[in-house]
Amino acid sequence: MAFALLELVVLTRDLPELGLRAGDLGTVVEVYQRGGLEVEFVQPNGDTKALATLDTSDFRGVTANDVLTVRPQ
Repeated sequence: MAFALLELVVLTRDLPELGLRAGDLGTVVEVYQRGGLEVEFVQPNGDTKALATLDTSDFRGVTANDVLTVRPQ
């Protein structure tokens, strides 16, 4: 799946080393030619929680059926 710059994406696997869980919402901040994405995950106050460079297979697009949630770190 192709993602666009500034598109919202959903993480599909846990990344405990970054404090991220499957289902966390991020924003694409860079799209790499070889299928990689750099995605920023932010906290509700706007602070960056994590910046991750991963393969496009680690994300899915946001759907109309998704529900946003908030969780403690």
